[in-house]
Amino acid sequence: MGILLGPDSRLVVQGGTGREGSFQTQTMLEYGTRVVGIVTPGRGGQQHLELPVFDTVAEAVREVGANASVGFIPAPGAADGIMEAAAAGIELIVCISDRMPVLDTLRAYYFVKNKGARLIGPNCPGVTTPGVGKAGIMPGNIFQKGPVGLISRSGTLTYEVVNLLTKAGLGQSTCVGIGGDPIVGSSFRDILGLFNDDDQTEVIVLLGEVGGAAEEEAAEWIAAHAKKPAVSFISGRTAPPGKRMGHAGAIISGNRGTAEAKVAAFQAAGVPLADTIEQIPALVKAAL
Repeated sequence: MGILLGPDSRLVVQGGTGREGSFQTQTMLEYGTRVVGIVTPGRGGQQHLELPVFDTVAEAVREVGANASVGFIPAPGAADGIMEAAAAGIELIVCISDRMPVLDTLRAYYFVKNKGARLIGPNCPGVTTPGVGKAGIMPGNIFQKGPVGLISRSGTLTYEVVNLLTKAGLGQSTCVGIGGDPIVGSSFRDILGLFNDDDQTEVIVLLGEVGGAAEEEAAEWIAAHAKKPAVSFISGRTAPPGKRMGHAGAIISGNRGTAEAKVAAFQAAGVPLADTIEQIPALVKAAL
């Protein structure tokens, strides 16, 4: 049944009473996600969107059995929200917040890791398992249940490719937006490992971009461990030399991080590479 978000997931929304949090909580409910509560300090005991509101994540865990969270917390407090969720025993923590200070993310990353939890993000669109639910901001209407697992650094690119796959009759098992910051809670390699062991996933699509070494590391992992075919796309291949483009994590260091290095890595691993996103559905069909 896909990865990360399943029928047993009981989602709590951190910051779900704010404008953005309220809107996205409503869309998650409409998609059929099992949202069991909202956490907003100082508003415990209230109701919002017909959901109970708690002062702390620990209360949500104790009172409604929450085991997953999605956070819409402004950047200055986002790391504290992540660590609060992990300390309360939440297993899956999705952080939508952008502009988080790198040192805050680093502190939260190791705290979550030491607690044995899973962090997705920050600066990401979240996770969607079609037919089960979504934790984040992905538009639910474009998804269709099927065998394609998708991992992406870009939110908008995720939506474009999912829409193309669905129109081509290629449904998805789970779609994961890992985020575009220099440090993220889960890498391409981490999610590849989950898809590798997922019975519903038959082919994996990786959507990368210039900067960082995550795609090269993913290609190395695929060459060594993959049990399932993969298809890739790298955005920014036509970016002018010397221009800063993309997310905060789009940093080129030495020979790592360039579009050419990523393309070469996937080619060396035997992973078909689309030149445009419109080519992805055909490559996926050929891989199935």
